[in-house]
Order: sequence, then C-alpha cells, then structure tokens
Amino acid sequence: QVQLVESGGGLVQAGGSLRLSCAASGSIFSINRMGWYRQAPGKQRELVAGINSAGSTNYADSVKGRFTISRDAAKNTVYLQMNSLKSEDTAVYYCNYYCNADAGMWYRDYWGQGTQVTVSS
Repeated sequence: QVQLVESGGGLVQAGGSLRLSCAASGSIFSINRMGWYRQAPGKQRELVAGINSAGSTNYADSVKGRFTISRDAAKNTVYLQMNSLKSEDTAVYYCNYYCNADAGMWYRDYWGQGTQVTVSS
C-alpha cells in the first residue's frame, strides 16, 4: 500500500509564497505521474500541476508563471512551489500519484489527505 503525506500548507498574505511537499511511503515500483490538485469550498477538485516520469510538466492556466512543480525521484517526493499567491488560490491541496506497487500490478491513483492553503487579501 502506498501512503502520501503532504506538508507545507498554511496561512499566507496575498503576494506571498508557500512550498508544498508530498512524500510517499510504502511499496512503490514505478510512478507514472505525480500531480497537485486543489478543491475550494463549493467547487470541484481541479488539477493544478502535473509532472510525468519523463519530467514533463503541465499547469492550470490560472497558476502558470506562478507555481512550479518538481520532484525528487530518489525520495519519491513531489513539491509545489507557489509564488505570488492570490486569494483565489485558497483551497485544500491534494497530492496524487499514479503508480504501481509491484511489477505486473496495475497502476492506480493514490491521494494524500490534503493540506489547507489560505491566502488572505
């Protein structure tokens, strides 16, 4: 079983920065992609940023130029550097891994428990 633990959320003023981390533990054989999602009250969960096994990244239009996703493959850890934060970035942020636990096993999605990011204006 794969467990994901996020850290780094909190309260920040508009224009400030935060760095989220997501560390994976348990049995991981191969990670296909990692990503950060967020869900604001009353809204659907949305993809914020993703990075695949080749290192290619993609971002939601609303965060391009402000957020950067990166990974440490040796540590099975993914990061989200968030700069120039806006009040509309306020949400619970979830990390996601699409991976398998052993050779020959199906890939599946794993989710962290979520970390609150609150941006005050």
